[in-house]
Amino acid sequence: MFNSRVVSAILALVVSGVTTAFVSLIDNTPTNALILAAVMSFVSAFMLSYFSMEYLVFRELQNLHAAIEKLRRKDFKLTKSRFGSIEPIRKINDEMMRYASKKEQEIDELKRIENYRREFLADISHELKTPIFAAQGFVHTLLDGAADDPEVRDQFLKKAAKSLDGLEALVQDLITLSQMETGYITMKIKPLEISELINDIFEQLEKKAQKRNTTLKLDSKPDKKYWVLGDVNRIGQVLINLIENAIKYGNDNGKVIVGLESSKDFVSITVRDNGPGIAEEHQKRIFERFYRIDKSRSKDKGGTGLGLAIVKQIIDAHGSKITVSSKIGRGTTFEFRLEKTVAPLPTTNS
Repeated sequence: MFNSRVVSAILALVVSGVTTAFVSLIDNTPTNALILAAVMSFVSAFMLSYFSMEYLVFRELQNLHAAIEKLRRKDFKLTKSRFGSIEPIRKINDEMMRYASKKEQEIDELKRIENYRREFLADISHELKTPIFAAQGFVHTLLDGAADDPEVRDQFLKKAAKSLDGLEALVQDLITLSQMETGYITMKIKPLEISELINDIFEQLEKKAQKRNTTLKLDSKPDKKYWVLGDVNRIGQVLINLIENAIKYGNDNGKVIVGLESSKDFVSITVRDNGPGIAEEHQKRIFERFYRIDKSRSKDKGGTGLGLAIVKQIIDAHGSKITVSSKIGRGTTFEFRLEKTVAPLPTTNS
């Protein structure tokens, strides 16, 4: 009932009545003048109030109602046009736009997480299926009579054991990654001398490097100690993963160079190789679980596909960030930094 026309007509009648009453108080006012005053005041009051309410209030209230109706239907894609010439309506509009924008971002994030969940389930199903089916095939072959041949039996048992070892490593990495993400595993931050740790890792990986005739080199200032704050075991795990990947996926007769550079508050650690490099479209995703650039090639090289995901979690837990830069044919460089500290004082036995 109460639209802009009805309200405007009521207001115009009131204004017209009041105006005519005041004009009638003048002595000897002609009837024609009273009628003219009533008509003119009614028309002017009606037009003024009608256009004021129609364009300043009712139309914008209709826009607000339409926007609220879209929100009620859980449609958060509101148009970004601004309306609200009146301050309260403008504030309501701004609040609704902020609410819709926030909900739209939440929906996009939920969609991203859902896609990630689907990919993760597909990847983990594939990763678990491969070693299980391989071990199952070897065992069933032995049960079908191959166990009678000692040579075949030993060969198949070794292959089954290798598949199960790979399965154990995969499950262990999944447990480690899950515990890190939930905060179950905490970093034991202590002073450590990073160049000494790197040399120890070089010794551990020396045989793997020799198989591919790969040179391992530490690029740092001679006789300089680089003391940083970190969990020695977890930082060692990071460096082993990065250096081992550089050996596995680099070129034969290649180089893996670990660089140390000290600044005022941090020590930057880089692991670079002169291998085939990583295409730009893969660089943003290589820290995701089970993400492989070349799945067939990665399978031949071994690994669980979780190494770089664990590396990222460890570096994040140290309050730092790991980055990758690479160009096809020019090698790959991983870089992170750790907070500097001073060498601990030697302990004395009393």
